[in-house]
Amino acid sequence: MMNAHNPLDLAVETRDLRVLETVRRAIRHRQVMLAFQPVVQSRRTDQVAYHEALIRVLDETGRVVPAKEFILAVEETEHGRMLDCIALEKGLAELAREPGLRIAVNMSARSIGYRKWMRTLSRGLDHDPTVAERLILEITETSAMLVPELVIRFMGDLQNRGITFAMDDFGSGYTALRHFKDFSFDILKIDGQFIRGIATDADNQVLTRAIISIAEQFDMYTVAESVEHPEDAACLAALGIDCMQGYLFGAPTVAPAWRERQKRPVSA
Repeated sequence: MMNAHNPLDLAVETRDLRVLETVRRAIRHRQVMLAFQPVVQSRRTDQVAYHEALIRVLDETGRVVPAKEFILAVEETEHGRMLDCIALEKGLAELAREPGLRIAVNMSARSIGYRKWMRTLSRGLDHDPTVAERLILEITETSAMLVPELVIRFMGDLQNRGITFAMDDFGSGYTALRHFKDFSFDILKIDGQFIRGIATDADNQVLTRAIISIAEQFDMYTVAESVEHPEDAACLAALGIDCMQGYLFGAPTVAPAWRERQKRPVSA
């Protein structure tokens, strides 16, 4: 029940209800899609390492709604699990259609015990055995720390099948180092709060260098998120980052280049 005595609480609850209704409607009418953003190699930024598949929904006007506008509101709900299932289903279908593609699909640790999500994954892997080695599953640091022991077992099982795991938004949560050592993530994505403006921020340079050093110790590739300016990219490359992602290299798009290639008629 809304708290009518606190205008701020009322405004927040009203907004969340509106967001939930938008997500419900989008799921019901299958108005959910993936937008793809490139992750490039730091030493050769013209070379794409993989693409991240970002969930998007359409509102009643047809506007594309970015995940940041709804993901927190649905994270702990059944609709959050359903969105994870749809994202995985669409990501697996994209991999099956494009044999040379490698993509990362986001998921919540809450979806590990969700049967429909596991069935979707199993069907995709059984349908195309090459999919596993081209699929990256991204779990945020905050989500992984909800149930670390469960995440560790889950990752171990799927890494044995060839799936890669990335810890997303590292630095935004509070990973205990004892768990960090046990997680065995393959990729560490450094949160944008350390990356934006790093070329002129000595403190963030020190912190990012330390994170890269930890990742190297545990044989993890590093990805810098939210890279928007050339000087920041140059600084990150000098610090030793492996890959970079951000608007400097490409905005998320629902019409990636490989789909355009698929549409071209085959020459006689």
